[in-house]
Amino acid sequence: MSTGQLFSKTTQALFYNYKQLPIQRMLDFDFLCGRETPSVAGIINPGSEGFQKLFFGQEEIAIPVHSTIEGACARHLTADVFINFASFRSAAASSMAALKQPTIRVVAIIAEGVPESDTKQLIAYARANNKVVIGPATVGGIQAGAFKIGDTAGTIDNIIQCKLYRPGSVGFVSKSGGMSNELYNTIARVTDGIYEGIAIGGDVFPGSTLSDHVLRFNNIPEVKMIVVMGELGGRDEYSLVEALKQGKVSKPVVAWVSGTCARLFKSEVQFGHAGAKSGGEMESAQAKNQALRNAGAVVPDSFEALEEAIKQAFDKLLEEGQISPIKEFTPPQIPEDLSSAIKSGKVRAPTHIISTISDDRGEEPCYSGVPMSSIVEQGLGVGDVISLLWFKRTLPRYCTQFIEICIMLCADNGPCVSAAHNTIVAARAGKDLISSLVSGLLTIGPRFGGTIDDAARYFMDAYDRNLTPYEFVESMKKKGVRVPGIGHRNKRGHNKDKRVELLQKFGRVHFPSVKYMEYAVQVETYTLSKASNLALNVDGAIGSLFLDLLSNSGMFTKQEIDEIVETGYLNSLFVLSRSIGLIGHTFDQKRLKQPQYQHPKEDVLYTK
Repeated sequence: MSTGQLFSKTTQALFYNYKQLPIQRMLDFDFLCGRETPSVAGIINPGSEGFQKLFFGQEEIAIPVHSTIEGACARHLTADVFINFASFRSAAASSMAALKQPTIRVVAIIAEGVPESDTKQLIAYARANNKVVIGPATVGGIQAGAFKIGDTAGTIDNIIQCKLYRPGSVGFVSKSGGMSNELYNTIARVTDGIYEGIAIGGDVFPGSTLSDHVLRFNNIPEVKMIVVMGELGGRDEYSLVEALKQGKVSKPVVAWVSGTCARLFKSEVQFGHAGAKSGGEMESAQAKNQALRNAGAVVPDSFEALEEAIKQAFDKLLEEGQISPIKEFTPPQIPEDLSSAIKSGKVRAPTHIISTISDDRGEEPCYSGVPMSSIVEQGLGVGDVISLLWFKRTLPRYCTQFIEICIMLCADNGPCVSAAHNTIVAARAGKDLISSLVSGLLTIGPRFGGTIDDAARYFMDAYDRNLTPYEFVESMKKKGVRVPGIGHRNKRGHNKDKRVELLQKFGRVHFPSVKYMEYAVQVETYTLSKASNLALNVDGAIGSLFLDLLSNSGMFTKQEIDEIVETGYLNSLFVLSRSIGLIGHTFDQKRLKQPQYQHPKEDVLYTK
């Protein structure tokens, strides 16, 4: 392992299995240290996608949430630390998945009780691939003034008291997370504080050992002395003894192995950690302390004397001029959270909405980061605005032209269709514009104008699975499902919908490829052989061509295309365009001053 520093002021991590408090503590530490960017780049919560709101100082930020480790690593290429808060049941599998990602360099496993066989596999893989595992059963680690893992060092008050908001000169490594907090405080009292601290965890087989980190500290110029806190059980400390004997550690080492009280018990005692159980004289605290003392480490006679031993080692380095005094400063104050601020009279209120498509806080509104003036000056149209607000990117001109054509062709289809009819009835009943519009929009669904998404979904699935038109249609027939986008009330094979022909002509001329549209045409050829009214309708034409738009533009991943279709983006085109016509029908009825609509009785079949 060896090498040198693990973390820096620019280190970013991926946090697995969302836990609000540890993440917020990391972000508060970032603010305390004066970091410019949050140390948590993304959160991985299996099965969830979106954003999680947290505070970065006074500012509320939205941290991306990803459903998979692979997706998060692909999205955040600079995040090289994986903080795993999974339970012991899934910690090993998720940690191995993280280690196999080329971007991940360090994995910290918080869970206790990870099976030893799984831990051994993680250790072997990490060592073979030059990666670092901290834990299992660890609180993590901290680079003073730069980066910390989860709950390391506890509360902000403790961090400030231990001077962890700025780097010191001491490298510290311990098995115990609890004792780490104690020693951070002790070290801060008698030295200039720690430079880096690591708790390797109390399991029998830690991912990295005490000596691994001591040797690493020895390679860090800013670390002038090293403090080690071991414990009875296991033989990890003896690898440090060998390193000291072989002269691999050139810096002063102050060490103590806890558990000397074990000899007071008549029988073997299991202390808090899985590995804290003496398996013989060599694993006793006394034997380890003596071995470390013989190898050259400074080992006091008792834990109570440890503080003085650390002080003497530090003072000697100070006298020799190897350490320069650090100028102290007052760190910024962390804003209080709402629960405690209510009592103290200080409040920071969370936002209630996340928006990624528009921003009106500057001198002019922006759509997906594009200023309004730029949109107007470039002569962009409605299609371009839709591409920014719906798809959060600037699509090629042929794409936005297609969107505009869809809006124009679908704006209205006469007063007799259900949406227009409802709007007319509402307008003539004296309802306002919004009520009349909504009355018509509510009729849009699987039987009217709401099948663009379904058409795209089924055509894409069939094409991607290499189904022939016959296989596709017949499989739908067996399911009892009509093929979305196929079938017309008025048009026939010999008298096709002019709107469909216009859309297809535009696609063939302007699109790089129309593979989905041509597949839809092949399906239409087969369905027309069944019945003359089973022609491709405007929903099917838009759905298939929009698939070509998304796949040909080179601006969408397969996952994004699937999400667009599932979310209802394509049906929204019909909703938007038909709203134009419905508003027109409302104004038409108002302008004509038409009376309340009464449906003629002769048009009703009265029956029992």
